[in-house]
Amino acid sequence: MLFCTAMLLRIHPTDPQPRLISQVAECLRDGGVIIYPTDTIYGLGCDIFKHKAIDKICLLKGIDPQKAQLSFICRDLSHLSDFTKSIDTPLYRMLKFYLPGPFTFILPASKQVPKMLQSKKSTIGLRIPNNRICQSILEQLGNPLISASLPGEMVEEYTDPEVIYEKMGAQVDFVIDGGIGGMVPSTIVDCTGPEWEIRRQGLGVYES
Repeated sequence: MLFCTAMLLRIHPTDPQPRLISQVAECLRDGGVIIYPTDTIYGLGCDIFKHKAIDKICLLKGIDPQKAQLSFICRDLSHLSDFTKSIDTPLYRMLKFYLPGPFTFILPASKQVPKMLQSKKSTIGLRIPNNRICQSILEQLGNPLISASLPGEMVEEYTDPEVIYEKMGAQVDFVIDGGIGGMVPSTIVDCTGPEWEIRRQGLGVYES
């Protein structure tokens, strides 16, 4: 498969340029794949409704789309009712307390979630990063993003967007330079059982 060389977009981390954000949103609407900053590490992203783009992300990571553990990146909790089953008041309050922030919450998926994104347990991972670039893209796009970590194990190589561009610029549509990224991923909290449990300790500090 042939890929075009990506554009490296330098976007201000606290005051994102609207023109550049619009370019990214338009790329995503057209089925593009981007590398973008979050409040933890840089990640791969695409529109959740662009199945070919999701397939491309899975190809880049060398994983089966049916077995992929991909997260939803949302702007705020307003998307909860669209993509998750009924959320009770204690759970909603907990999510509201910790988000936006460096957490991924595993929640029961609703029927509106594309089947290729649901795990065998019919769950999804929800993220709302505390990152202005990410939030601006979501505001322009109007849909959540699919998020996946960059391929490979050399996390330290994925903190500098220029290094990311050199390594992966030929495989995506945009690499967004929003400054040096982190090395520690989000904390994963499973909220599908009677007791909420940490599945991966990451940057976020969660107190049950």
